[in-house]
This record gives sequence, structure tokens and C-alpha cells, in this order.
Amino acid sequence: MSDHVYKLLELTGSSEVGIEDAVQKAIAKASQTVRNMHWFEVVETRGHVADGKVAHWQVTIKVGFTLE
Repeated sequence: MSDHVYKLLELTGSSEVGIEDAVQKAIAKASQTVRNMHWFEVVETRGHVADGKVAHWQVTIKVGFTLE
């Protein structure tokens, strides 16, 4: 196995459904332009409240990808 050098990209995804959906949306969007993504780390979770209910989830992640 060769040595890898990773670069980190910080993304924030949002969802009305939940935390996992927000992460999935952020990674799916980034995968349209970023290659070689291998892992992610959740660094912040927050939400938006409207009318006494959770309206949106926002999740900030760091995604690691290898440089070519």
C-alpha cells in the first residue's frame, strides 16, 4: 500500500429530514466535483427552530480526499 496525502474539505449540509440526510446531501453534492473522497468527520451539528419545532438540521463535516 502506498502512502497517501490527504486534503480536508469542510462542508455544511442541511436537511428537513435529519442529520444523516444532511451529511448524505453534502457528500453527494461534493462528489460531483471532488474525486477520491475516502472519509468524513462530523465537526458540528445544529438546527433551525420554527414554530416550536425543528425545521432544518445543519451538519458541518470535514471530508478527507487523496491528492492525485
